[in-house]
Amino acid sequence: MASEGLRGALTAVLGGRGLLVQNYDSGPAGEPPAPVRLRRNVCYVVLAVFLNEQDEVLLVQEAKKECRGSWYLPAGRMEPGETIVEALQREVKEEAGLQCEPLTLLSVEERGPSWIRFAFLTRPTGMAQQVAAWAEGSRHRSPGLYSGGILKTSKEADAESLQAGWYPRTSLPTPLRAQDILHLVDLAAQYRQRARHPLLLPQELPCSLVCQRLVATFTNVQTVWVLVGTVGTPHLPVTACGFTPMEQRGGIKMAVLRLLQECLSLHHLAVETQGLLGLQHLGKDLTDGICMNVLVTVAFRNPGLQNEPPKVRGENFFWWKVVEEDLQNQLLQRLRDSSVVPINR
Repeated sequence: MASEGLRGALTAVLGGRGLLVQNYDSGPAGEPPAPVRLRRNVCYVVLAVFLNEQDEVLLVQEAKKECRGSWYLPAGRMEPGETIVEALQREVKEEAGLQCEPLTLLSVEERGPSWIRFAFLTRPTGMAQQVAAWAEGSRHRSPGLYSGGILKTSKEADAESLQAGWYPRTSLPTPLRAQDILHLVDLAAQYRQRARHPLLLPQELPCSLVCQRLVATFTNVQTVWVLVGTVGTPHLPVTACGFTPMEQRGGIKMAVLRLLQECLSLHHLAVETQGLLGLQHLGKDLTDGICMNVLVTVAFRNPGLQNEPPKVRGENFFWWKVVEEDLQNQLLQRLRDSSVVPINR
């Protein structure tokens, strides 16, 4: 019966559907972590990458005093009470004048659990036509007319942005507010050419903490084991991120290592977070937490003749051998092709 529940949980996580967070298996030392609150102890940022059929990128010209006149992708901080998708759509409407829909999460970037940015490949909704260049000196831009809004021009400049425009991906305007968007634009172009991971959007599930659900794997040829928590019903383990200076400096991977240190001897092991399998957030009723379902690999630094996973200390965890062929093949394919959303620091 336990195996059935684990198969269902693993199927849901691999399918990007997520699972409700009931509890956590590892938390920061000291007092239990306090619930997270936007504007108080966490900041989430949303960012949109638009690529049209002409291989042009949608950029907005900044209005803020410190970067006025520079160009950037539509982006901004989430507000309390918003879902991630609602925040993305609001920011795009405010800065570019368009309504939009996200196609897939492209990347997660973090500076510790208190600052996390979600970058999406996005498209405008209700595209009606492409119109000709609309102002002298703007021949490099091809604004679009949409039933879901009209691209913001300099006449609509406000505190959110000065204007928006489409620019060739290989010839972006200058100055850019920051160079970090270049990697995201390239990532979007690569995804459109060859999708490395399935389409993935946030699941609206409540969570009070910043946490990670681990699909921690050990592989040997065609065999896969997954680490399972035993407190309560057997489950995929969850680790809560802490906000201590050490965990902030080390990033969200510190919470992963903390959980694994509690059950494994890590000095002879190599642990890598491969990337994201799913993202959970609700944002309603003061539930500002997120759960990231992450794919983690555990391997011996010197494999030798080690055919079995490393020994588990204590009784709170065990290695579950995945015997169902479909699940095993899904895990091996995800590992082989790095078929996950990248998490960058």
